[in-house]
Amino acid sequence: MSLDLDSAPAAGRHSRPADDERRPRPTRGRTLTRLDLKVSPYLYILPFFAIFAIFSAYPIGYTVWIALTDRSPMNATISFVGLDNFVELITQDPQFWNAVVNTFGMFAMSTIPQLLIALLLANALNRKIKGQTFFRMAIAMPIITSTAVVALIFSMLYAREFGLANWLLDLVGIGPIDWRANRYASWFAISTMVDWRWIGYNALIYLAAMQSINKDVYEAAALDGASKTRQFWSITIPQLRPTIIFTLIISTIGGLQLFTEPLLFTSGSGGISGGSQGQFQTITMYLLDVMNTRFRWGYAGAVALVLFVLIALMSTINYLLARRISSDK
Repeated sequence: MSLDLDSAPAAGRHSRPADDERRPRPTRGRTLTRLDLKVSPYLYILPFFAIFAIFSAYPIGYTVWIALTDRSPMNATISFVGLDNFVELITQDPQFWNAVVNTFGMFAMSTIPQLLIALLLANALNRKIKGQTFFRMAIAMPIITSTAVVALIFSMLYAREFGLANWLLDLVGIGPIDWRANRYASWFAISTMVDWRWIGYNALIYLAAMQSINKDVYEAAALDGASKTRQFWSITIPQLRPTIIFTLIISTIGGLQLFTEPLLFTSGSGGISGGSQGQFQTITMYLLDVMNTRFRWGYAGAVALVLFVLIALMSTINYLLARRISSDK
């Protein structure tokens, strides 16, 4: 039997166009679908980056530029001064360092008790008690209360004359304290104001995290004879480590930006100067004082950047702490 060798390639050549015709060609709908899959994610995140660029990136960039100049509404011309504002701020401005000490003092005095009390309060509300829903809603009330109202009430509580705090001190034989004139007394008064406002907020965050812990772990610990206190320190606290670090970072950022509470605590006397001698003036209050009273906008930009660095430094320390805790698990 003979094979026609010339006809075989020809048949193969003639069959390819037929196979190509049977293949479905990409339609316009498929092209649009592929384009949608590639482009739509960027369109979804575009509003965030646009808003970030307008309200965050541009102000930061402008602050960096203005901090390197002597910008002021009192001067028609703008001169480039380089790092002179930072050198003056760090080496020749005791009022700034006074504000730094005040800020970190009130931060430490308010944040540590705030988180500890919130943790204990959340643990109590995590148990089955009567009126559980009512108490959980009640601790959220300070969050929605106006800061101005809170400051007004606490200003009355810490009033030198006829204040509730001095009345209680008088019952134990302690003389009245001028809560606005004394440095550490003003720190304590403002810290209690901050704690009353934000303890409930942190307690709700801890409570939500506690609800996600497996109940079988507690039952097994109870069968082994572990008390409630032992369960709290050996089970609850380790499970809440990421949440505790989160609240610590948020409290750090808020504490270093403390402004409203000490400003309203003055009750009109002292204003942004933080008392007669700046005994409770924070960094943000000092920033506003430099900008609106001294009209040194370039110098105020330097203050803002130093505050930014301090917040970033504290946040980095908290991040490294959280990373170390996670690696120890």
